[in-house]
Amino acid sequence: MSKQHTLSGSTSLSGKGLHTGKYVTVTFQPAEANHGIIFRRIDLEGKPTVRAIGTNVFDTSRGTAIKDGAAEVRTIEHLMAALAGLEIDNVLIDIDAEETPILDGSSRLYIEALQKLEIVEQDTEREFFTIEKPVNLEFADKGIRIRIEPADDFQLFVDVDYGTEILAKQTAELKDIRHFVPEVFSCRTFVFLHELQFLIQHNLVKGGDVDNAIVFVAQMPTSDVLKQLADFFQKSDLKVTENGILNNIDLRFPNEPARHKLLDLIGDLYLLGKPLKGHVYATRPGHFANTEMTKLLLKNN
Repeated sequence: MSKQHTLSGSTSLSGKGLHTGKYVTVTFQPAEANHGIIFRRIDLEGKPTVRAIGTNVFDTSRGTAIKDGAAEVRTIEHLMAALAGLEIDNVLIDIDAEETPILDGSSRLYIEALQKLEIVEQDTEREFFTIEKPVNLEFADKGIRIRIEPADDFQLFVDVDYGTEILAKQTAELKDIRHFVPEVFSCRTFVFLHELQFLIQHNLVKGGDVDNAIVFVAQMPTSDVLKQLADFFQKSDLKVTENGILNNIDLRFPNEPARHKLLDLIGDLYLLGKPLKGHVYATRPGHFANTEMTKLLLKNN
């Protein structure tokens, strides 16, 4: 059995929420053993808290959101993945708005902030979430499947296929959470151009900028659409590259989208409240399916 871990001190980072566009600061603080991961809304009266647990998930439409009474925190998946990747069990997270900062669209800057501190071993043994038989979840109409098999360690295998020439079948795997850095932590969120256009038109990505999303282009946009996107990203020379993505950023891995889906899955599964022992096989996972699996596991535990 391994020991629980917390932080040696406090560290903060700031940025815009992807959907709200609000400037927000999160501060990670050490916590005692068995405290778990708790968010505290310091901008609200009474500083209400919400535990990062699957039963508190209330929305997955544009990221994973949790709520308990007045305390609501949105888009927590990249932050949660960073904590899972560094095997941090106990932390109090002060936040001064309802959405975490999107930063570069991955867990990289969260990891870098946390690694400025020492990760401290505590006296209490670490508890693991285990299962005795395979657990399956499927949404056949969307081609989504998640299967978790009993195991003595934690491994993940993800495949995605969006049926387009530019983003066809991709796979990603992680066989040791200690390899989250460097294999997964820097992989960014992605979106198809037609999805981004809808979000922009409905003012649903107020914090989007040139650095925090990979944009895949299934059909060549008109010059008017490119101009709209150039204005949105504040990038004058916006164009579609040969590999079918906007030139706002370069891919960090050829299979970065599949690796990002793996990153999201790690963050959402950490809402079990303790690290999972099991082998996870996921086809086209997303926040709804990920958190439904988390709720199913918690219900059956």
